[in-house]
Amino acid sequence: MSHSYRPPEALYPFESHWLDLDGIRLHYLDEGPRDAPVLLMLHGNPTWSFYYRNLVLRLRDRYRCIVPDHVGCGLSDKPGDARYDYHLEQRIADVDALVNATVGDRALLSLVVHDWGGMIGFGWAAPRAERIERCVVLNTAAFPMPSRKRLPFALWLGGRTPLGTALIRGLNAFSGMAARIAFKQPVSAEVRAAYTGPYDNWDNRIATLRFVQDIPLAAGDRGYDIVAETGELLQRFTDKPVLLAWGLKDFVFDETFYEEWQRRLPAARRHPLQDCGHYVLEDGGEALLDTIETFLGRETGNHEPFSAD
Repeated sequence: MSHSYRPPEALYPFESHWLDLDGIRLHYLDEGPRDAPVLLMLHGNPTWSFYYRNLVLRLRDRYRCIVPDHVGCGLSDKPGDARYDYHLEQRIADVDALVNATVGDRALLSLVVHDWGGMIGFGWAAPRAERIERCVVLNTAAFPMPSRKRLPFALWLGGRTPLGTALIRGLNAFSGMAARIAFKQPVSAEVRAAYTGPYDNWDNRIATLRFVQDIPLAAGDRGYDIVAETGELLQRFTDKPVLLAWGLKDFVFDETFYEEWQRRLPAARRHPLQDCGHYVLEDGGEALLDTIETFLGRETGNHEPFSAD
């Protein structure tokens, strides 16, 4: 159930921490001064805390960076369905448990979210918006699928068919495909290997499949009520500093989602990246880290224009 994989220390020079969730170990990073402003960074599918490594290294001298691996992902345990409920409601509960265990149930924090991390993060944060100082939103969603967007065929195949199950869990098609097409800029073989490393057999790929299967598309789908309610509650963030840093070459979270975020949070700072894809933190490199660092360092309440299209 647990995983012995560990990326090269040169790429991932962090101390591991563990939270016990009813006998299931959730792995997380907790880097930086304990009394510093808190950044909660939430990854999606099929990534893990490795995705945020460079941002953590950039910020950990001034911020407390808490970065979990969702259960079934990264270095966290990968239990079977009999021991863990691989659905959005449980993911949000896990985040709540982690926040309470690390910083308490009243501490202020800022969110950094990507892919499924957006729905999980805002699903947790929206009812607690008074605790959120600012948000960095990276190619994700926290609302139902926009009406003019259709689920890409690859996600339909992976999440809705027996063939998709065989491809994802048998051949690592989802993580493996992402490690090839989610980047739009050159990346080393070592980095690609670190993205797929935790998902090296059928059992360890359970979360990559369950995430795809858990995408709620219509009322009645499990989790859709959470997604719809979270979308409505995004209005609570209209007066908070929000950065939309978006890779425009993302084939899933494409410009349709970027425009929907702008519609829902019109005061958000826009930072579109023409040559970046889904793994926008990788593609954006040092320049994007600079942008995020500058945004986080601004005084809360400063809503002057930040970047142009």
